[in-house]
Amino acid sequence: MYRFSNTVIGVLNLLTLLASIPIIGTALYKARSSTTCENFLQTPLLVIGFIILLVSLAGFIGACFNVAWALWVYLVVMIFLIATLMGLTLFGLVVTSQGGGVEVPGRVYKEYRLGDYHPWLRERVRDPQYWNSIRSCILSSKTCTKIETWTTLDYFQRDMTSVQSGCCKPPTACTYEAGVVDGGGDCYRWNNGVEMLCYECDACKAGVLEEIRLDWRKLSVVNILVLVLLIAVYAAGCCAFHNTRHAAHPYHPSDDNRMTRVRPRWDYYWWRWWHEKKEQLY
Repeated sequence: MYRFSNTVIGVLNLLTLLASIPIIGTALYKARSSTTCENFLQTPLLVIGFIILLVSLAGFIGACFNVAWALWVYLVVMIFLIATLMGLTLFGLVVTSQGGGVEVPGRVYKEYRLGDYHPWLRERVRDPQYWNSIRSCILSSKTCTKIETWTTLDYFQRDMTSVQSGCCKPPTACTYEAGVVDGGGDCYRWNNGVEMLCYECDACKAGVLEEIRLDWRKLSVVNILVLVLLIAVYAAGCCAFHNTRHAAHPYHPSDDNRMTRVRPRWDYYWWRWWHEKKEQLY
């Protein structure tokens, strides 16, 4: 049992150590490639990736080299990591439970309403300083440039991303006739300028939140799988920690009753003889 549990935790921690590398890489790649440069996901991914890397390294060393203190540190940090990841996953599921697009009659794409999303997310994008950084990222990604050459027929037949639907055109309900604007607040915020468009529209903010919501949903599924793996590794780590301490102190008087159930190790009789002699002397 000693070799089995230590081998299992050593292998599992080696796998989680290697798995932390693509997690960190994914967070860095997403920070570069994301349309909105949103850090809702990148920061948690980076933190979790580095913690898993360090914790797995401690667990691997403790299990393979019988370092009891490393395993103790590993188990303490692991329980906090599991609790944090569980809290983050539950928070993500609650925050992303609201939202989604609205079908537009006669169109393939959907449109998005800011009021449909969780209040916590709405407050984030309503912060002017925070929104300006997202707006700059959308401009630099040239998201709207991709649909500049669309014809009227393309708007009926082709799909859009949530950001393109909210930021690159006015809402479909808007009408502009003879200088009269009708259709709601976003219709007045629309501007034909390349750097203006509908970037200050509520529909644009809703489109950004929809992209975040979908990404966060995917991350929550991954988090659940990682949680299952971490709980399994933690259980194996408890066995390895117990076995490592037992290896450092192989026998105890309370073990006498248990030794009758299994075959004693080769040095058991020597240890028992020495222990009895010691009691006679003192």
